[in-house]
Amino acid sequence: MDINKRTILWIVFAVSLVVLWNNWQVSNGHPSMFAAPPAQSAKAPAAQPAALPAASATAGTPPVAAAAVNGAAPAAAEAFKSERVTITTDLFRVDVDTLGGTIRRLELLKFKDGIDATKNQVLFDVDGATGKAYLAETGLIGAAGLPNHQTGFIAKPGPRMLNDANQIQLVLEAESGGVKLTKTYTFKRGDYVIDVRHDISNVGTVPVKPELYLQLVHDGNKPAGDSYFNSSYTGPTLYTDADKYHKLQFEKLEKAAVEAAKTGKDALQDHPTKADNGWFAISQHFFVSAFVPQDKLARTIFTRKVTTNQYAIGVTQPLGTLAPGATISNDARLYSGPQEEKLLEHVSPGLELVKDYGFLTIIAKPIFWVMDQIHKALGNWGWTIIAFTILIKLAFFPLSAAGYRSMAKMKVLTPKMQAIRERHKGDPAKMNQATMELYKAEKINPLGGCLPILVQMPVFIALYWVLQASVEIRGAAWIGWITNLAAPDPYYILPVLYAITMYITTKLNPAPADPMQAKMMLFMPLAFSVMFFFFPSGLVLYWVVNNILSIAQQYVITKKFAVPEAAKS
Repeated sequence: MDINKRTILWIVFAVSLVVLWNNWQVSNGHPSMFAAPPAQSAKAPAAQPAALPAASATAGTPPVAAAAVNGAAPAAAEAFKSERVTITTDLFRVDVDTLGGTIRRLELLKFKDGIDATKNQVLFDVDGATGKAYLAETGLIGAAGLPNHQTGFIAKPGPRMLNDANQIQLVLEAESGGVKLTKTYTFKRGDYVIDVRHDISNVGTVPVKPELYLQLVHDGNKPAGDSYFNSSYTGPTLYTDADKYHKLQFEKLEKAAVEAAKTGKDALQDHPTKADNGWFAISQHFFVSAFVPQDKLARTIFTRKVTTNQYAIGVTQPLGTLAPGATISNDARLYSGPQEEKLLEHVSPGLELVKDYGFLTIIAKPIFWVMDQIHKALGNWGWTIIAFTILIKLAFFPLSAAGYRSMAKMKVLTPKMQAIRERHKGDPAKMNQATMELYKAEKINPLGGCLPILVQMPVFIALYWVLQASVEIRGAAWIGWITNLAAPDPYYILPVLYAITMYITTKLNPAPADPMQAKMMLFMPLAFSVMFFFFPSGLVLYWVVNNILSIAQQYVITKKFAVPEAAKS
């Protein structure tokens, strides 16, 4: 049974690695190893063909953005001299291109870049050198020549900085194909939501049936700083009341486009395509940009390949028949900012799901709530993690105490167990029987020492995802060298402290009779500490503090049981 206890510890170690690997896979959009993929309705044909002419739009299809994305205007728009209009608020700096009224750059002023702390975090951006493309585009389809994201717009005069006002507006106008389109972007103080209003006026002589499209374009590259141990999901996501939350992959969009090109048929969409509610987004680690189209208005949801290594997710919304002289308006919202639960919950139902805790969400969400309450009192996330660790230790105290008492008793019995092994060296059956009789006589549960580890493992894994997913902890300092609790310890001090505390814990446990087992038990702290080199320092801080508290508790209990036994001898 002593062998079984150590076997269970190794199983826990192996299961932890498997679970962490599974979560890493899920966070990158792959299916979970532990559950079948969610039931999907029959795949629907794409709302748009995979390949379209770049210079014009066909009915029902947003124009391909290849030329605009790469910074060159299409041939029809060569005469138009575009300009960048920069809007600055207290939260972000936004560049809107008058060619198409496209948001081409959005810089968050309250968040530093995850790679270069001297720069601000940038979401929307186009960089030909790196292949980065991240754009918010809107326009009209339904007839030839309607204003779209390749049409030249005129920016109306007005303030470009928030200053003392509570909001500012950027108004863009374009007239084409007998239709006048007015885009109005409204930026508000202290708000990551940009109101996007479209006013469509029929200035021609015949009725038109325009459709509004909203789309987010993104490249298929891995994000900067992405690594094997610190990988995060980046890709299209969407939500509807009926079908709930969906994570998509750029790789699958590429495969669908290739298959459609081979077969000559429309690409199939592995997601809902019809709704009158919900949102769509490009999600990334800690941040998200999400369009929330006008509610209760029928829409078609599409994903497609735009050009080489660039993909789009969006919706089209029919606006009905517009008679000459008539005007219709459409109100949408664009959230572009951090994945803070309290902010996301107020934007649209289900948007908080982009903060992905993996399959342990049921544990992770309460953990974050408790930590958030502690942080309100302490004001420092490092001390919050320490206080949370103490709370967890107190909650598990009875179970931990029972486990440590069991291990303390087994340590006292180590000489007797070694004697049994020597006596029945050639007969494993008799050895196990004698060992079980000894456990029964001494009233020891040989598996009792494993229970604290087994129970705390889900908390450990859930906390890992809380620290991985919470932008609130990103960039949060503790003391001294720990300047970002969501990043690995830069000097590996915490992993080394963890290895030391684990070594002490191992020494406090009953020594295995088998020398090979003893070496394996000493190897476990080393294996974990090396793995912790790549984990968030906040998680390692939790485990170091937990180990220190466990050592103190285990030492007291072991001493309590060891002294009486020594006196008997």
